[in-house]
Amino acid sequence: MRKLTTSGFLVFTTLSWCADYRIEANIRYDHYPETVLDILQPVAPALKNRPGIIVIHGGGWIQGEKESVIEKYCVPFVQHGMVVANLEYRLAKAAAAPAAVNDVLKAAQWLRERAAGYKVDANQIVVMGGSAGGHLALMLGMTPPSADLGPTIKIAAVIDFFGITDVGDQLEGPHRREYAVTWIPEQPGRMDLARRLSPMTYVRKGLPPILSVHGDADETVPYEHSVRLVNALKSAGGDAELITVPGGKHGFTPDELSKLWPQIFKWLKKHKITG
Repeated sequence: MRKLTTSGFLVFTTLSWCADYRIEANIRYDHYPETVLDILQPVAPALKNRPGIIVIHGGGWIQGEKESVIEKYCVPFVQHGMVVANLEYRLAKAAAAPAAVNDVLKAAQWLRERAAGYKVDANQIVVMGGSAGGHLALMLGMTPPSADLGPTIKIAAVIDFFGITDVGDQLEGPHRREYAVTWIPEQPGRMDLARRLSPMTYVRKGLPPILSVHGDADETVPYEHSVRLVNALKSAGGDAELITVPGGKHGFTPDELSKLWPQIFKWLKKHKITG
């Protein structure tokens, strides 16, 4: 166990090893109880700076925990020589929107400022998430400073698994979802806030490459969310790609993931991001 002091807060972190990686758990990146992250690294010493990837769990902004995605999402990147920052953030029960977005932006700044200490190439920081985590990953890669949601850093690429791209679409109408209503409850300017927190709002040229992966039978976050985003990004002159999982639901099976990972790492290699 190591004792660290960060911005005046005393933090205890646990360092442990597994067969495939070593993990430093529950490092505080901001002053809220929920704002902690894990750093996962390959066991082999780094001979050069490695790409970093920020992984963000889902759960509709109301539930979920970072530990749930270690094996599913984090380990594959570590096995490819990358350093993973696996984030926790404030859920709706702790703070409603826009807190989750504020937190992931803060975490990305934290990682960039400490990249050298973890042998991370600060110019090769990728972000990945699923569902609400996919939404937060997109926000991390797309939010401009003018949105005034928190610090912004240059992201090298975004990998979005079935993320929400139009938050307002899940607040009212046929795609209304209780988790979205819980995250953004009734309040003055509610739909304006939803637009401010929607990746679709920030489509423009000059964004990092974005890979969306979505099942066309998703009954929670409509497949059209990814279709519309990718089409809009391409129309704006951006680098965007959609991998469609035929018959894929909200959350991929191990068999589906085993077929997706080679495509994802091929896409990263195409963008010169390799461990």
